[in-house]
Amino acid sequence: MVYAQDRSNASAAQAANTLYPANRAPLTPSAYIPLPLGAVKPAGWLKDQLVVQAEGMTGHIDEFWPSLKQNKWKGDKEGDAWERGPYYLDGLVPLAYLLDDPKLLAKVKTWIEPILASAQPNGWFGPADNHDRWPLAVGLKVLTQYHEATGDPRALEVIQGYFRYLASHPTDWPDSQWRGVRAMEHAVTAYWLYNRTGDPALLDVVKSIYLTSFDWHSYFVDFPYDDKALKEGIQYGHPSHVVNIAMAVKYPGIWYQQSGNPFDAKAVYEGLKSLDKYHGQVTGRFSGDEHLSGRRPTQGTETCAVVEFMFSLEQLVAALGDAAFADRLELLAYNANPGAHTADFWGHQYDQQANQVFCSVAKRQWSTNGDDSNVFGLEPNFGCCTANMHQGWPKFVSHMWMATPDRGLAAVALGPSVVKAKVADGTTVTIEEETEYPFNGAIRFKLTTPKAVKFPLHVRVPGWAVGAKCTIKPASGGAAESVSPVAGVFAVIDREWQNGDVVELNLPMNIRLEQRYNKAVSVLRGPLYFSLKIGEKYTALKRHHETLPVVDWQIDATTPWNYALQISMDKPGESFEVQTGKIGKVPYEQSAAPVVLKAKARTVPGWQMKNNQADDPPVSPVESTEPLTEVELVPYASTRLRITEFPVLKQ
Repeated sequence: MVYAQDRSNASAAQAANTLYPANRAPLTPSAYIPLPLGAVKPAGWLKDQLVVQAEGMTGHIDEFWPSLKQNKWKGDKEGDAWERGPYYLDGLVPLAYLLDDPKLLAKVKTWIEPILASAQPNGWFGPADNHDRWPLAVGLKVLTQYHEATGDPRALEVIQGYFRYLASHPTDWPDSQWRGVRAMEHAVTAYWLYNRTGDPALLDVVKSIYLTSFDWHSYFVDFPYDDKALKEGIQYGHPSHVVNIAMAVKYPGIWYQQSGNPFDAKAVYEGLKSLDKYHGQVTGRFSGDEHLSGRRPTQGTETCAVVEFMFSLEQLVAALGDAAFADRLELLAYNANPGAHTADFWGHQYDQQANQVFCSVAKRQWSTNGDDSNVFGLEPNFGCCTANMHQGWPKFVSHMWMATPDRGLAAVALGPSVVKAKVADGTTVTIEEETEYPFNGAIRFKLTTPKAVKFPLHVRVPGWAVGAKCTIKPASGGAAESVSPVAGVFAVIDREWQNGDVVELNLPMNIRLEQRYNKAVSVLRGPLYFSLKIGEKYTALKRHHETLPVVDWQIDATTPWNYALQISMDKPGESFEVQTGKIGKVPYEQSAAPVVLKAKARTVPGWQMKNNQADDPPVSPVESTEPLTEVELVPYASTRLRITEFPVLKQ
């Protein structure tokens, strides 16, 4: 039987999935249940991408970057004692266990052992000279992942001890401090722990934090940074800080699990609606070149905000069950996340732009960021992203599959992966997801089970995938069953499964257009945005290591970028020729993009540089008498220089 799972009843069955720690009463029933770290592993090109990360900055940065080479979180007498150590571990720990990489696992041990040994009798942990609760909130997320992967009881003891500390000490969540505006980050771990121990004191701690920290619910319902605020000039502070907002967008939805008040869940949607309306950027992100800065395609978005927004969406899918959150998660994961890095993961930007035609040290129209914010390198502008960027890919992989309340499994985010998990009566099954998605729309789920077992398989059908086809092929060779699932929800296949059964999902990868700033358009195919392929000249500004390729790069354009596209707005597919090829071992290398769109365009001579960046695209439709020429568009993340919001030629 195949049917559509609506988020309003996603948790209604609550068939007491005791196989994994679902929400205990009085928390609202789990919509979906994150699986423990290691249950989901990357495959295909996605595994290659994680290997690139491991062989790049993540696998080496603590060997030479001063903030991590000497760090008090790993027991050193000198070095950072605040957020950079936990930030790094929040990506290193899942990456090490997803790849089962001996070198990375050894690195994890050198950090984790001092942290486990640091717990004090009152429950505080971490470096002795840190007295701020904020980095401990990040440390908690590290310890939960480590415990899931290893079962080490010491990690659980440290987590429990710290929540006893919070329960027995006065609240300390001032709005003027990071620990205040990010206080509800503790709730993620508190509910994780409550679902394993049932300790009611944990819910009291979360309630206390919610009531005495920054009121994000009211902020998102009555959003203060609209067009009027932009025109008058935003007052920069914690409420306008892009990373705070990227974290906080999940807080009302997380709290909904305890409050049961639908208005808390609604605040998430109101917040996202306002962020998109006033500050929305391509790839599902919102602007923040440190602070909210509007919809112009040259306003930047901080890399920290991208990876934190991804984690927020992963949590919201589990809490609320809405497939739309996973749609948005894929936009970030497959575009903005890799788009902020060099293809080899040895350099990153502090700020990325939708229209980015010159990466250099120069004055730009940022809110408050420095002149080097969009060069690719080790530590542009500030080192928070250098420490925090590592969590994006591995946490995405670990949340691609989740358990369901009805003792099944859910394919939440699509891509090449393998999940091994318990279903139904506790039978352990393996599902291999064979696909080149998001570059291709063909997805094949192959089931391995030791016996016949009945359970529901929830498969997310993206909201853009109208006309998708799903076919169940029994291993027995019996008649295949084909259905047309509804786009934008989870299709549920509830049947008795046999070893070797296959489900094939075919998603139509039609060209779509999205109207952007000044009536410019962006081009999408599946969950991928496509950008103009611009010739890129790299110039080394600074080398940070004698042998490792740690370089700050200036990137200049060597080909024209000021094109307007000739597009049929009614039938966009007719305006592009799609060429596909092999995915390389470095998946986002510009010279080997696995999908290329060819289109016709003319340069627009009046569209030039301004303030060391591309000026706003002229209002479409535009006229040009320049020769009609063929241009190539490649996936957004395959570019370092790009135009992603194009003017449209007048018909």
